Amino acid sequence: MKKIAFILASLLLLSSCAKRGTITGGAKDTIAPKIIFSSPDNFTSDFKGNEIKITFNELIKIKDINKQLIISPPMKKQPIIVPQGSASKFISIKILDTLQPNTTYSFNFGQSITDNNEGNPYSQFKYVFSTGKYIDSLTIVGKIKDAYEQKPDNFVSVMLYDAATFNDSTVYKKTPLYITNTLDSLKAYSLENLKEGTYKIIALKDKSNNNLYNPGVDKIGFLDFPITIPTTEMYELELFKEKLPFKAEKPTQESNNKLFLGYEGDFKNTKISASYNNKEVPIKIAKFPEKNKDSVLIFYPNVKMDSIQISVNNGSYHKSFVTKLKDLKEADSLSIEKKTGGILPYRDSFVIKSKTPITQIDESKITLRNKDSVLVKLTAKIHDFDREISFDFKKEENEKYTLELLPGAIKDFYESTNDTLKYNFSTKQLSDYGNLKVNLMNTKRFPIIVELLEKENVLYRMSSATATSFYFETIEPKLYTLRIIYDDNSNGEWDTGDYLAKKQAEQIIYFPKLIDVRANWDVEQDFILD
Repeated sequence: MKKIAFILASLLLLSSCAKRGTITGGAKDTIAPKIIFSSPDNFTSDFKGNEIKITFNELIKIKDINKQLIISPPMKKQPIIVPQGSASKFISIKILDTLQPNTTYSFNFGQSITDNNEGNPYSQFKYVFSTGKYIDSLTIVGKIKDAYEQKPDNFVSVMLYDAATFNDSTVYKKTPLYITNTLDSLKAYSLENLKEGTYKIIALKDKSNNNLYNPGVDKIGFLDFPITIPTTEMYELELFKEKLPFKAEKPTQESNNKLFLGYEGDFKNTKISASYNNKEVPIKIAKFPEKNKDSVLIFYPNVKMDSIQISVNNGSYHKSFVTKLKDLKEADSLSIEKKTGGILPYRDSFVIKSKTPITQIDESKITLRNKDSVLVKLTAKIHDFDREISFDFKKEENEKYTLELLPGAIKDFYESTNDTLKYNFSTKQLSDYGNLKVNLMNTKRFPIIVELLEKENVLYRMSSATATSFYFETIEPKLYTLRIIYDDNSNGEWDTGDYLAKKQAEQIIYFPKLIDVRANWDVEQDFILD
């Protein structure tokens, strides 16, 4: 009994001395997997087989292999790589393509290999072998940028072609000799395991992932001279999206008096005419309401027609379409809404927008009054393509205004007129705005365009053929992105490049920091254009 009592007492003592706590699994694993064996060895020469096996010290997974894996030179038939999605301690690569003699191949897995538990990546692992007697070891490096955007795209391919056989059509039809990719985090690139030689270098944002240039969807960057390897030079490639040659699509009927016409390329110099039974039909062309939509609206009269012929001309492009018309029992009619909000910025006009094209304004039927009912002189202007009317006048700070349009002040394409319209809006105090003066230094040439952006939207814009200082008065307090455009062809806008014409995009330079413009502040910013 004494022995039993002693054992019970001991158990109670141990229980009372025990500390309460939470069971843990130890420190978090942050170590990437390691390779313990590969067959054949990495950097093998005289490679003869068609299968590679790589063994790791722990269970691994492969993810996003289609995005992350870079095989250089590219293979026509993609190898079979297992496992994908399931955990394993090995990777098997089965080569289906016929390997070229005396060629160094590299498989860069990017960030696709991770451990099974914590997802720690084996970053930028490369398996390299040669079908010849030695491993090619030359390298070129550089960086990519975007011709228009401040930040370049991810997953940009950089490719080398044999300069001796390269011509303008090569990028459309043939895959490169060597390739690398910036993947999802790099702005720099490195092409490795290269042979000595002379090459043409191309960069592609390759949407189709086929190592061929498709101008309809891809961006391209190029150097118009060959490069010789070995070299110590760094090569910057600037990518741009080409404007496609103009091409119109067949118009489709949207309502009883409106067609929709899609197009590719630059619409700016396009002329559109219409006819029915060999007689001209009057039409009005208007911008499609959605931003950056490559399409226009064609308004035609409310007359009985079973079809309409639309002729489109743009430079050397000439095309006619016949669209069958149906009775859709709906036609667009005059409808006006205000585009400007309740607060009118000092730099802006008050704008109203119509559903149908406006053809006439009777300013005698339009009045603008301030809060004391005093008439304010104004001018009205029709913006035909936008279906808008803008009203300009001398603004006073902290004022309230009423714009009234009496019946018949506006007439549209269909001879319809407005009912009475009344809009109330106001201005803020000048102290609610800021001012920004931009001083450009080391300006290389003119004319030059200066733009202030919020994110990707251009809010303010100025240009000059001589000035190097630009004063943006009464602008909204914001953080602004500042950029300049060298307008080399003096057309007042940025122009993209042309690969076949060997023309680079017009140069854009971004100020490296956001500019903070605050209410009632005067900001002066020097911008050195290096």
